[in-house]
Amino acid sequence: MFTLSQLESFVAVAETLHYGRAAERLSMTQPPLSRRIQLLERELGVELFDRAGRSVRLTAAGQAFLGDARRILGLSEQAALSVRRTLEGEVGTVALGFTASAAHSVLDGIVGAVHAELPGVGLVLRERVSGAQLEELRSGELDLGLVRPPVPGTGIAHHPLHREALLIAAPAGHPLAAPDRTPHISDLDGEPFVMYSPAEARYFYEVLVGVFRRAEVVPRYVHYLSQVHTILALVRAELGLALVPRAAEALKLDGVVLRPVVGVEGEPVELVAAWRAGDDNPALHAVRDVVTGLADRGAF
Repeated sequence: MFTLSQLESFVAVAETLHYGRAAERLSMTQPPLSRRIQLLERELGVELFDRAGRSVRLTAAGQAFLGDARRILGLSEQAALSVRRTLEGEVGTVALGFTASAAHSVLDGIVGAVHAELPGVGLVLRERVSGAQLEELRSGELDLGLVRPPVPGTGIAHHPLHREALLIAAPAGHPLAAPDRTPHISDLDGEPFVMYSPAEARYFYEVLVGVFRRAEVVPRYVHYLSQVHTILALVRAELGLALVPRAAEALKLDGVVLRPVVGVEGEPVELVAAWRAGDDNPALHAVRDVVTGLADRGAF
């Protein structure tokens, strides 16, 4: 079977119709170039060049073979490029998990940056609560997760992404929704309150319990739910007040007013990127670097 070096030599001679110039193009001397062509002709069982006199011309067989030789060389170059791009993480697929609230805070920036910087990488997006994401990271169903802390240390690495404040959610006609009112965390004491589920939204449940404990506030829980949009729907129905992450502003739900709240320290809502420690998927490494780079630059 002929070799790629033989094909490369044949194409060089066919395009220059001169052994000397072809040898210069290939950075070799003329005798080994001639031997390559002879070996190729012997392998194919045909003469590729008419060597009558000093001129070099393609035979009919040589003309027919030239197109195929160029295509084979092009395919080999493309295959080598594809392998290099795969090893460098420029192509591949990454399964990315995210929480519902993360979809309104960081997901669009991440997807846009990955598509711009790594156009050969496909993202498979899966909305999951944090606990389910961590399970799927361990099983290999997910490559990268956008999860709420804490992240168990065994086998899972993580990087902080984003912090955000809590906002009071009130029905449009509620006194706390008045434009001249500055809500305080103490205003929730004894008030009907739509709370996060301690089972399905444990992270937010524990964050709010900590906020209330520090402020010595005891709301009256009327419902326990897991999703921000459902909590806001009950607020609009005037069933209670709520505390939601600032990302909920993106929902723009009519009949619900979101206001900053005094008396809550800093930005208690955290989000981190998590992945399997030691995962050797180059595409994951590339996407992870894009995501953590955005976080380090304060893009979220």
